[in-house]
Amino acid sequence: MAETEATLLRQFPLFLPQNRSKTVYEGFISAQGRDFHLRLLLPKDLQLKNARLLCSWQLKTALNGYHHIVQQRMKQSPDLVSFMMELKMVLEAALKNKKEPYVLPSPPKFYSSLIGEIRTLGWDKLVYVDPCFSTIKLKADVSGREHLITVKLKAKYPAESPDCVVDIPVPFSVSWTPQSSLISIYTQFLAALESLKTFWDVMDEIDEKTWVLEPEKPTRSATARRIVLGNNVSINIEVDPRHPTMLPECCFLGADHVVKPLGIRLSRNIHLWDPENSLLQNLKDVLEIDFPARAILEKSDFSMDCGICYAYQLDGAIPDQVCDNSQCGQSFHYICLYEWLRGLLTSRQSFNIIFGECPYCSKPITLKMSGRKA
Repeated sequence: MAETEATLLRQFPLFLPQNRSKTVYEGFISAQGRDFHLRLLLPKDLQLKNARLLCSWQLKTALNGYHHIVQQRMKQSPDLVSFMMELKMVLEAALKNKKEPYVLPSPPKFYSSLIGEIRTLGWDKLVYVDPCFSTIKLKADVSGREHLITVKLKAKYPAESPDCVVDIPVPFSVSWTPQSSLISIYTQFLAALESLKTFWDVMDEIDEKTWVLEPEKPTRSATARRIVLGNNVSINIEVDPRHPTMLPECCFLGADHVVKPLGIRLSRNIHLWDPENSLLQNLKDVLEIDFPARAILEKSDFSMDCGICYAYQLDGAIPDQVCDNSQCGQSFHYICLYEWLRGLLTSRQSFNIIFGECPYCSKPITLKMSGRKA
């Protein structure tokens, strides 16, 4: 009971009990930036189904056409908090439809049905709903990770399948029939999250135990990681979300004299890859290395600025071209080095490779042309 009262106070701070037995509540409910006065009279057994709701004339006017829904919610809501949240949603929808008189509002049954579906799911799953009930955001917690799904309802819902937006690395297609509901979507969403648990375990271990250069703030749908191996050398991996412990696509970035030995080790030890081990442990085994520890080193120890523009990030990109001279090892943004070499009279191009001199040490440097926008 104490928890329910605390939740009520947090959600509706202007709606307070007027006596010790808490059979009379009075105050305000807010919607669309407006406050509406109301008074709720409960019987001695505190059962909502026998309660009386007294509304100010402003609230009565706002809820015109929705009173039967309010009465239905009051009879079916399990507690006062649930009823107040449902009342607020109905009020938001009513005000939204009155603001847009030229848009044919959905029938009251539409809102009543949706509120019932949300109540069945649980109000704790609801993150957001817009005033006209066309966009609903729900959250799910799987293995300590919070995930969101945005459901965009169409005019003919539930006859027409809604659109769903999720942050996962695989396509999410909802199986839908006219008898389906938000519960159907949520159940399928949970199943998709469960199927990707191992993938996120793999990616989280990488993020927690290594220095990741890119992406700086990975989303749950991101399948690539650029991981620091040492000064001016890194590995970019692309993980298959369906088979996350299998050998990923690997691309080494750095000076040739550093990355070539790594490529040789990968080819020589690929037979050691064991899908029963974690992806990170397998990378350590086949590359015969230990990744720089987050507990000892800082990211700044590996984040060298571009030797041309003197910045680390340029339009979201970080330096990924390195001088092959072991005495230099300066890093550059691709676009900076491209523009530099293109401006040198001594540079030459053969097919998709530009040959020139390093801006720092003047030793030979090459740049392989790619499909990047230069």
